[in-house]
Amino acid sequence: MNIKTGFIVALLGAFFFYQCSPAEGGEESGLQADVIVYGGTSAAVTAAVQVVKMGKSVIIVSPDKHLGGLSSGGLGWTDTGNKTVIGGLAREFYHKMYNHYQTAEAWKWQTQEEYGNKGQGNRASDGAQRTMWIFEPSVAEKAFDAFISENEITVYREEWLDREKGVEKEAGNIVAITTLSGKTYRGKQFIDATYEGDLMAAAGVSYHVGREASTTYAEEWNGVQTGVLHHDHYFKVPTDPYKIPGDPSSGLLPRISAEDPGEKGAGDHRIQAYCFRMCLSNHPDNRVPFPKPEGYDSSQYDLLARVFESGWDELFRKFDLIPNRKTDTNNHGPFSTDNIGMNYDYPEASYERRKEIIKEHEQYQKGLMYFLANDPRMPADVQEQVNQWGLAKDEFVDNGNWPHQLYIREARRMVGDYVMTQHEVLVEEPVEQSIGMGSYTMDSHNVQRYIKPDGYVQNEGDLGVKAKQPYRIHLGTLLPKKEECTNLTVPVAVSSSHIAYGSIRMEPVFMILGQSAATVAVQAIEKGTAVQEVSYAELRKQLLADGQILEYSKAKVQ
Repeated sequence: MNIKTGFIVALLGAFFFYQCSPAEGGEESGLQADVIVYGGTSAAVTAAVQVVKMGKSVIIVSPDKHLGGLSSGGLGWTDTGNKTVIGGLAREFYHKMYNHYQTAEAWKWQTQEEYGNKGQGNRASDGAQRTMWIFEPSVAEKAFDAFISENEITVYREEWLDREKGVEKEAGNIVAITTLSGKTYRGKQFIDATYEGDLMAAAGVSYHVGREASTTYAEEWNGVQTGVLHHDHYFKVPTDPYKIPGDPSSGLLPRISAEDPGEKGAGDHRIQAYCFRMCLSNHPDNRVPFPKPEGYDSSQYDLLARVFESGWDELFRKFDLIPNRKTDTNNHGPFSTDNIGMNYDYPEASYERRKEIIKEHEQYQKGLMYFLANDPRMPADVQEQVNQWGLAKDEFVDNGNWPHQLYIREARRMVGDYVMTQHEVLVEEPVEQSIGMGSYTMDSHNVQRYIKPDGYVQNEGDLGVKAKQPYRIHLGTLLPKKEECTNLTVPVAVSSSHIAYGSIRMEPVFMILGQSAATVAVQAIEKGTAVQEVSYAELRKQLLADGQILEYSKAKVQ
């Protein structure tokens, strides 16, 4: 082979390698990076971006087809709390949202003037990094994909961890993970950025599912909360739970539990209700009428009919308006989009069982909307308003306009190096090693619907306990116990109690923790140490340099 021919062959070889890079299913030897991020959430993206910015290689192994989790899955009405403590890559994401909505092309179904300046914020320090906290799902997904392309991050989508035998460990370190497709990914550090904590669990790290007893961490707001009524998500008027009112022998209406709710303060296996954050439209050219789902059964909503019979009229209170005449529609009231009590086995369930649970939630919620729009028991004026809405035609276009992400409000929670409790959230206990801040209310949705001693139905578990001020999140919440794993960080299924997680679980905080977890991982690589041995002083210096907010200053403005 002469020099010219060899040069051409080399060029062709390089071209072939580029075309078949790992992101497109390339060589098995390419499935290796300094850091492997497992998950497709917003935290997964910010973690991967931070790894690249710190000069290391990264692969995202995502069980999801779409990146961004809830932030691109319908939750466009962001739960922010105090916006001044949202910095770093999280704020950069919301800056991308702002920039998008400053363009004429962003406004297809209404004018910018018509929508106004809802959801906009400012950055106190220089006034330049403007933000938008309310946005459409498709816009968010494009921003996450932009993060990926701008940083040339390799992503394998729809790759599911083999939870039975897919984690290889040596001397306390994860060496590799293998997915159900047979691909193996090797790295020096691993990040579990899933809502479920699947990698954490498969790696043998301790975790908890359900509510701890109030005595476990001396918390007032943990455990069963019978008799405690917060927000507006409870039955305000005595409502009969029986098929024949007043006749227990007739049986309970659907979606009411006959189980004893438990003693106040007791721990249990129950978790916050899940729902889909629907994106609805009331523009005639962008509205898909609510479809009648397969297997629709109007009796599933008999209890809702009784709620309306009682005079309840708050249906549209959480049709939160996002740009272009769309909504982020959330749960509101005693019987709404939250599918109470139907998710208890989800955190530990097999993939097949989880798919069944997700499908049941979809059928329930589609049936709910069809019921509201069509059942003759609905008040005429309410039904008329409901029928002005429908699924947004230009959202979730590859999934029948239905959100691709179920709202997993909580699943597993790691029991790690440090456990955040209500005491840290309420700033009753000092947090010395801050890696980010939270500020949102300790917000738990209902976990069960039960029969009270007086024979009427009630919901239980809904709480809204306001944080006094922004609070620090401890480094140890990201870290497993050293004896369990030394090269894993967990920024979503973090080490916290049920009620503390009710505040931490907000999407901006997940982005913040994803960035911080990646910083820990890279510094552990650079120093050749366990993640538990990373110098906090050096970590803090890097986090501050990268725009993370670690302390609260009242001098800042939003």
